[in-house]
Amino acid sequence: MGNEMSTEYDFSDGVRGKHHKAYRQGHSVKIEKGDGSTEVHYFTPADGSIMLDPDVKQYFPNSESVNKALRSLIANA
Repeated sequence: MGNEMSTEYDFSDGVRGKHHKAYRQGHSVKIEKGDGSTEVHYFTPADGSIMLDPDVKQYFPNSESVNKALRSLIANA
């Protein structure tokens, strides 16, 4: 199957980056269990993680490219 997405998933109405601002603040997931109890998990961005704005992200395909660019700026400072 490789990297192909199953045809049962339709993301044609999806909006890229729709929740990025909320994600930066952290988020919670509520799990309702079969026994009627509820469990809530809280997630915050990992310590040291940095989120790029969409206009900047288009120039950096991965964290390695971001680090390379920043190291170049640091070396020239």
